[in-house]
Amino acid sequence: MTQRIQKLSSLLANQIAAGEVIERPASVVKELIENSLDAGSRHIEIDIEAGGLRLIQVRDDGFGIHPDDLMLALDRHATSKIKNQTDLEQILTLGFRGEALASIGSVSRLQLTSRHGDREGLRLSFDGNLQKEISPAAHPVGTTVAVHDLFYNTPARRKFLRSEKTEFSHVEELIKRLALAAPQIDFKLKHNQRLVKHYLQAHSQAEQTQRLATLCGAAFATQAIFIEAEGAGMQLSGWLSLPHFSRTTNDLQYFYVNQRLVRDRLISHAVKMAYQDVLYRDRYPAYVLFLTIAPAEVDVNVHPAKHEVRFRQRQVVHDFIYKSITDALAKLHEASSSHPITSPSQPPSNIEKNWTPPEVQAAMAKNAPLLSSLPISIQRQMPMSTHHACTMHAVEQDRQPLGEARFQLQGIYIIAENSKGLVLVDMHAAHERIVYEQMKQAFDSQAIVQQHLLHPLTLHLSAREADVAEAHTEFFASIGFTFSRMGVEQIMLRTIPEVFSGGPLDVLVRDIISDLLQHGQSMRAQREIHRLLGTLACHHAVRAHRILTVPEMNALLRAMESTDRSNQCNHGRPTIVSLSLADLDKLFMRGR
Repeated sequence: MTQRIQKLSSLLANQIAAGEVIERPASVVKELIENSLDAGSRHIEIDIEAGGLRLIQVRDDGFGIHPDDLMLALDRHATSKIKNQTDLEQILTLGFRGEALASIGSVSRLQLTSRHGDREGLRLSFDGNLQKEISPAAHPVGTTVAVHDLFYNTPARRKFLRSEKTEFSHVEELIKRLALAAPQIDFKLKHNQRLVKHYLQAHSQAEQTQRLATLCGAAFATQAIFIEAEGAGMQLSGWLSLPHFSRTTNDLQYFYVNQRLVRDRLISHAVKMAYQDVLYRDRYPAYVLFLTIAPAEVDVNVHPAKHEVRFRQRQVVHDFIYKSITDALAKLHEASSSHPITSPSQPPSNIEKNWTPPEVQAAMAKNAPLLSSLPISIQRQMPMSTHHACTMHAVEQDRQPLGEARFQLQGIYIIAENSKGLVLVDMHAAHERIVYEQMKQAFDSQAIVQQHLLHPLTLHLSAREADVAEAHTEFFASIGFTFSRMGVEQIMLRTIPEVFSGGPLDVLVRDIISDLLQHGQSMRAQREIHRLLGTLACHHAVRAHRILTVPEMNALLRAMESTDRSNQCNHGRPTIVSLSLADLDKLFMRGR
């Protein structure tokens, strides 16, 4: 029997909407705090009881709600933040849908107390059954929203919640994310009437760094660099972890678009690609980054909980983020840590066994000016005298931040002295990076050599994959692949890059197509080439236990100072550790 169409009741419609945006207590906290931030608050207090099931209360000192608007505040799709289509296309606030309070009120017992300007405070009570009651209430300028007994009238939803401890941990993580994006806001978080967190306002750069250390840990704050970049109508700022401060998971990655925390595969891909040359393959960088972009260039109205965004010019955004981070990492010539660094276990080999490295070695050896040893001309230089080394001028020290070599330790490490203290260099790792960067430059400066296949290779793809490959024929040609479309689900490879001769071409091409489907671009061929070059650089770098003269050691230090990413070898291991005079004094307890 055909069911008749009927209009849902307001309560049921709000409860369905709540299912989209209110997953757990932390979801309620997010919606309420975003309203507080939009209201211009500077102090926000969050009180949680029983993990948020018994009480969630958010109190702010924003501009409050006008008394005449209070009844509308709990109506679905009633908002003060947008008025027309133009406003919707240029969202300037964190909230804008006007359904959060209505959704929350439909699954809880809610009290909304607010005072606007010099008007009297009012309290609106709402218990989920659409009965609203307004009464006078003493309250400073601002708003307090108290949510009692979350999901009391939807027991099926309540059953899916975790323990009190787990639910509160989600609230803590949420406050951390919001506090990172709003350093000018004072946050207080209480649980069961006990103050758990208090994030003070941070205005100066020093205060913001301190707040970063409080939120993300002192280790991250001391092992991160601050980045500021501008271009293509965008700005990128924030903190990037040094490559050696990598993690086994992506749990310390925060990216904000116009102060809104988002999860976006395009952004994740751009950051991952920027770090590819300085990280182990199974490690993740840590970062807190803020992208500022014209509101009209980003659509934030693509997810009910506003976790995702859509960029109008995806490729431009991707390239800007990638280039900004790559440039910042490339200029790291000195170690930011003054303490020894522990590296993860040795990564897998940088070359797949089914490639054919001998041919690649022959092709690359012609282009690498620094392969097996340091230049002979440098070896003929006279060692620097002790007197000259001790009286080196400050100007020279500034020009040579890695200082002057003093001696070699166990044929492995170079011990150098600069104006700040002691510099220790892993000579093999450092030389490996120098060789690797030179080989990349030599390879990139030449056109990719193509090899015609004597027997063209037919690849069986899905129709969608074949369509994508055909749509990107120019891109494939730029990296050395040419092919013909042979049917709905087939392409025939005719030429390939010579460096991939003998490799698993079908796997590589499918992976490139997969990248194009997901991200609109692929750097997989470049990554494979760089992996081959990285292996060659490792083989040709100066080996451990080779005795170097002082001029040779200094030549290596000078080469490091002029080489991008020289603080990391291409496997992701650090090449430099610095100890300042203050660090040395602490080790020997001087001045105590």
